[in-house]
Amino acid sequence: MNIRSKSQPKVTPLPQIDIFSDTRDILRHARRDAETKLKDWFICDIDAHHVESISWEEVVEYIEDPVVRDQARRWQKEVMVSPYALNGDAGLKYQDVGGRIPHQTAQRETVDDTTDHRDVVLTRRAIDSLGLKYMVVFPTPMLLLGMHPQPEMEVYLSRAYNRWLLERIASADDRIKVLGLIPFNTPREAERTVAELAGHKSVIGFCITSTRYRAVHHNEYMRLYAMLNECEKPVAFHAAYHWYDQSLATINRFVGMHALGFAWCNMVHMTNWILNGIPERFPKLKSLWVESGLAWVPFLMQRLDEGYLMRVSEAPQLKKLPSEYMRQNCWYTTQPMETTNMKALEVTLEMINAENQLLFASDWPHYDFDLPAMIYDLPFLTEQAKRNILGLNAARLFNLPVC
Repeated sequence: MNIRSKSQPKVTPLPQIDIFSDTRDILRHARRDAETKLKDWFICDIDAHHVESISWEEVVEYIEDPVVRDQARRWQKEVMVSPYALNGDAGLKYQDVGGRIPHQTAQRETVDDTTDHRDVVLTRRAIDSLGLKYMVVFPTPMLLLGMHPQPEMEVYLSRAYNRWLLERIASADDRIKVLGLIPFNTPREAERTVAELAGHKSVIGFCITSTRYRAVHHNEYMRLYAMLNECEKPVAFHAAYHWYDQSLATINRFVGMHALGFAWCNMVHMTNWILNGIPERFPKLKSLWVESGLAWVPFLMQRLDEGYLMRVSEAPQLKKLPSEYMRQNCWYTTQPMETTNMKALEVTLEMINAENQLLFASDWPHYDFDLPAMIYDLPFLTEQAKRNILGLNAARLFNLPVC
């Protein structure tokens, strides 16, 4: 028996989205917003991704060591079962939910225009659809490079990727910006990367992938921080999940590991960053905490303040509460912004000084990506706060021209 009310509208299934779906089709509602309510807004996306492994045969050509480069060439041409030397989480790939949300897995949409690299074309499609002035592009599988069992391979691959990204992708469009990937596990090579890229017009800052076990406060990194402090380029800690981490070994569902993993790595680094006085030692060094969500920040603020007030002698370099450094000296990105409790979100944004310290990030094309309208539609923010978060804070942090 059909009990549907005659007045109930008929449900029309959405077209299937797969790895061949066109970015412009998926983001057609965002394009509508960009052309109407957000038409005159300055919007920057500080965290978007491409699937660099699709172009891995090109990337390995930039490997500096001739022996490693030759091995990579042979692997890519003769084996081709996976990108040469990339470490990862093997079969633990659950973000596409068994193939039901596959677009992020491999962007294989049709690109007829061969004037520019296909990644340039795809990035432009996203920029235009989202109504952006600038988009920062991050790698995807390389976010786990900090866990590579061969530290030298992090150096070879990150340097090759940086050169490929700057020469083949960013050079084609001034709207595509780069945070240079730092081979953090090898401090001297990290310094070399900053020295070489700090003056590049497309490099607006640097990135340390957060999934790693090196202590960010170790003395071996002070020269690196001094260089970043001197050139006044921000450093971003981009989170990722890592199911092989022993602290997450008891989690038996991807949703749980994803929820904890992306926050946990940045919580650990933030704790060391603050309690060891990095913001005091390098006052011009700005840090940005990417793709960890926001709900963990008030938690950590309160936990660190509570402990610090009872054990001030253990953090002698601090001149104010840990939460004050987290509120005044650290920046955050919106994605994925927890919205199930709007009152909690409002308190969170107040605690982190979101009007001045929060930057919009879409995380496109991942399954949980956000649109600029997510910020625009928040009822408790002023219009100025929304404008700041969607673009003006990024312009201030990265010294981007507002146009």
